[in-house]
Amino acid sequence: MPTEPDPHELPGLPPGLTAAWVTTPRSRPGPKPSHSVAQIVAAAVELADTEGLAAASLPNIAASLGLTTNALYRYVSSKEELLILLADTGLGPPPAPRAGETDWRAAVRHWAHAALERYRARPWLLDVSFRGGPVTPHHLSWTERLLAALSMAGLSDVDALGCARLVADFTRTTAERLRALTDPDSTDFPPRAAGVRAFLSPLLAERDYPRLAALAASGEYPAATSVDFGLDRILDGIAALLPGPGTIR
Repeated sequence: MPTEPDPHELPGLPPGLTAAWVTTPRSRPGPKPSHSVAQIVAAAVELADTEGLAAASLPNIAASLGLTTNALYRYVSSKEELLILLADTGLGPPPAPRAGETDWRAAVRHWAHAALERYRARPWLLDVSFRGGPVTPHHLSWTERLLAALSMAGLSDVDALGCARLVADFTRTTAERLRALTDPDSTDFPPRAAGVRAFLSPLLAERDYPRLAALAASGEYPAATSVDFGLDRILDGIAALLPGPGTIR
C-alpha cells in the first residue's frame, strides 16, 4: 500500500508551515531535546509582548531559555520559520460565535472589533509581514469564522472569500492607523496633530485646498480613523451583492 508523504519532506513549502501544523517533531540525531517548539515560541511571544517584535530575536530567546543561539536550530530551522510560528501563536484563536446570532452584519462587526482588540493587545503582530494569504492554524481559524459570518448573508463561497479578504485588509489597515495614535512620530499623535493642523491650516486656505482647509479649521484634519464608518461602508458594498430588494439593513 502507498504510504502517506512525510509532511516534513514535501518540497516547496514556506518556512513555518509544517511546524505550525505538524505537532510531532522531526527526528534528529543526537541527544533528546530539552525543550519543545512550543516553549521556544512561548518565549518569543513573551519577549515580543514585553519589548516588541525586534526583541524576539534568536539570541534573546536562547538567553531567556538558558540555551545557545545555535541550539535553537534544533527546534526551528530559521528566523523566518520562527516569525510564522510567533505570529500564529500571538494571534491566537478567534472569538466564539455569539449564541443565536443570525445578523450577518452584526457578526462581521463582532469579528472586526475582536481582531482590532487583538492587534491593540499585541501591536507587534502588525510588524510581521506576510506573503500571500493565511495558511497557519489560527490565521485560518479567523478566516473560517469570518466566512461563517458572511455565509449568513447568502453569499457564494467564492464571493464570501473575496469579501472576507476585504474585511480583513480593512481591519489590519485600521489597526495600523489606530496604532499611529500612540506613536509620537506620527502626524496622528494627538499633540503632534494639533501642531500639524496649526501649521497647515493657513497654507491650505491660501494655496487652493478649500475642502481640506475646511476640515482643518473644524479640527477634523489630520483625523483619526472612524472604524465603524469605514466598516459599515464595506458592509453596504457586500449587501449590494445580495439578491433581492432591501438587502442593505
